[in-house]
Amino acid sequence: MKTYISIIIFMLAGLGTITAQNAAKFEFKAEVIDYGDIQKGSDGTQIFTFKNIGDSPLIIENVYSSCGCTVPTWTKSAVAPGKSGEIKVKYDTDIVGPIRRTITIYSNADESPKAIKIKGRVMEPIN
Repeated sequence: MKTYISIIIFMLAGLGTITAQNAAKFEFKAEVIDYGDIQKGSDGTQIFTFKNIGDSPLIIENVYSSCGCTVPTWTKSAVAPGKSGEIKVKYDTDIVGPIRRTITIYSNADESPKAIKIKGRVMEPIN
């Protein structure tokens, strides 16, 4: 009986290893984008680019921002292994002050949810 249990445990452990090897995986060019000091009303759009370095297609299910002032859009189709995709973030630059926002990505990748960030500061226009 102990032999059967040992065999089952060994098989289940091996199955977990196989599953992990066949996962999709993000590789971002940058996980934090720094806007620096930008003027009020300027273009608040930035793009996070990523590559799927996993063994199976990467599917982004949803992307959320920590604030309604940051609107994300993303690659909706599956990203094949070795191919790239993007997450575009538009920050409302009419809000003066520091920018510190987290964008959370829900996907089938091995690291889900995955957090990426934007930072910087929106300045009043110089008169």
